[in-house]
Amino acid sequence: MKQLLLFAVICFFLIPGCSEKTEDPPAAPDTIAKVNSCESCHTNYAHLKAIYTPDPPSTGGGGCGGEAPHIEPYNRVYMGGQGYSDFKTTMHGKLECTYCHNGIGNTSDKKIAHSGDFLKKPSVSALEKCAGCHPDVVTKTSNSLHADGTGQKNMVTVRAGLGKGPDAFNRLSDLMKQGYNDNCSTCHASCGDCHVNRPKAGGGGLYRGHTFLQKPDMIDHCTTCHTSRGGHAYFGVARGTVPDVHLTKAGFTCMNCHSRNEVHGEGTMKDHRYKVGDLPKCTSCHPGVDSSNPFHRTHMDTFSCNTCHSQDYNNCGSCHIGGEGARIHSYQGYKIGMNPIPDVKSTYKYALLRRSVMAPDSWMNYGVPLLPNFSDEPTFKYTTPHNIQKITARTGYKNAQGVWVTNENCASGCHIIKNSDGTLKNKNLYLFDEDCLDWEKAANTKIVVDGRLPQNWGN
Repeated sequence: MKQLLLFAVICFFLIPGCSEKTEDPPAAPDTIAKVNSCESCHTNYAHLKAIYTPDPPSTGGGGCGGEAPHIEPYNRVYMGGQGYSDFKTTMHGKLECTYCHNGIGNTSDKKIAHSGDFLKKPSVSALEKCAGCHPDVVTKTSNSLHADGTGQKNMVTVRAGLGKGPDAFNRLSDLMKQGYNDNCSTCHASCGDCHVNRPKAGGGGLYRGHTFLQKPDMIDHCTTCHTSRGGHAYFGVARGTVPDVHLTKAGFTCMNCHSRNEVHGEGTMKDHRYKVGDLPKCTSCHPGVDSSNPFHRTHMDTFSCNTCHSQDYNNCGSCHIGGEGARIHSYQGYKIGMNPIPDVKSTYKYALLRRSVMAPDSWMNYGVPLLPNFSDEPTFKYTTPHNIQKITARTGYKNAQGVWVTNENCASGCHIIKNSDGTLKNKNLYLFDEDCLDWEKAANTKIVVDGRLPQNWGN
């Protein structure tokens, strides 16, 4: 019953932006002080509603998470409630607004207040505005994947025939860069998107009246952006799945495994997220597992932990940027293939794979009918689903009472076995060439398992 209640609460809050309510507060009385400063304007809800500027029409599809929930502009900039009271007692709250935002203070004119070098989000200029007090963090974050999305950009530039790196992205056409910014970069963020605001994917705007969060909220920040792959799996949202054991047994938030150094970056640019040096390791909390049972002793250098201990996870594909979005709609799947990044994850011969969004015509609406080097990258990528269970369909089976029982040997849950009728048990777990659509086959030749599995498996 306890786990059921936890699951119900999590599902309610998983919708981006829902846990931070944005209902209109009571209207300010007519006797409120004159609006003649940044603070007196942004704490006067009635005045904000009277002078707000409506949002321009949306130009993008909202990225992989879909359209962000709409929060009215006046709600996004209103400073009130306990969050604002807390903010005023902090060092940040004692600074003049113009210290971080520039612009002009002590005026009742909105245009004048926001004129000149006004900064809506000071952390966009973090080297100037944040580094004075947080030099180490800012130096590292300026090159982090969270801030820049280098790995994601590389997937576009390689397939466009431009190679990797910042110079490659800069050589994309202006139209393709616009498409990337409108559709693909919605989750990449500056300091304020995690520590002051809601993420763009959650509707944007001040999160708790301008208070600064030292640790971002797991639901309202981390899984608002990492929804379809992180939160969806971790909270056990999909039918037939259960929440990750690290949530149900230990109550872990993201930061229990992912360190601030990993999130902020290491100060050097990485072209792939699995190249970050401070990634969490299962063995940090589970030492000695490589020899704890016969299965681990056999497979620790062949398969990642996720390969045996993950449930089915979200996949999608063939995204039409600026069009109808994912044309292979989200589905629960599970595929083992050859390790697509042996230079990064050199330990493993095989890896768990997730179908990615790209297709040859993904950028049709941005001037590229077909990506010339589409097949240079596979359409299934190395993945580490956040849906771990000790006993899964690979490690066990359900008995007559519906209880999972540990497998007596790996073969029954994972190896491909020829049944007496000639059919192959467990073949569906692996990525074969026949599993790929015609336009995917050339891209996946190096990672499909055809001819690469043990001969005695009967495939």
